[in-house]
Amino acid sequence: MTVKKLITVPNEILRKKSQNLEKVSNDEKKLVNDLFDTMYHHKGIGLAAIQVGIPKKIIVMDVSQKEEKKNPLCFINPVIKKISSQKSKYEEGCLSIPNTFIEIERPKACIVEYIDIHGKKKSMECDGLLSTCIQHEINHLDGKLIIDFLSKLKKDLIIKKLSKTKQNKDRILV
Repeated sequence: MTVKKLITVPNEILRKKSQNLEKVSNDEKKLVNDLFDTMYHHKGIGLAAIQVGIPKKIIVMDVSQKEEKKNPLCFINPVIKKISSQKSKYEEGCLSIPNTFIEIERPKACIVEYIDIHGKKKSMECDGLLSTCIQHEINHLDGKLIIDFLSKLKKDLIIKKLSKTKQNKDRILV
């Protein structure tokens, strides 16, 4: 098990655009396992490689509930192909912005194309929390953070002093 060090705001690497993978080598497979170890260790439901300082288009997620069996998902070179007009809101958190939760409205559903860990091209329909999580993580690959949904003043305040965490069942840590 390798838990990698998380990169946190205001580190500029989080603003870097990640690069597509040409192929899925053993190095990338090891990285995927490390990303899962890191995500589970920090009790998140999603993690992008850039959040551990590696600008590759790799994200991992597991939106299963505590009482459910784990359902780890890996997306390499993910691209959202279609979004729904219906919206949903979640109070999102981010492992790279500790103790900060922001209510964000996103498309309720999307279709994402990606390459799996075996190098096979796939497509998945995502809805609800899974859709929110995939959009959040793809934002990371493009250098966008949840604080970018806020006004400049609020964003600056959060960067200067992270807010306190409140208990709320609709919050998700991505």
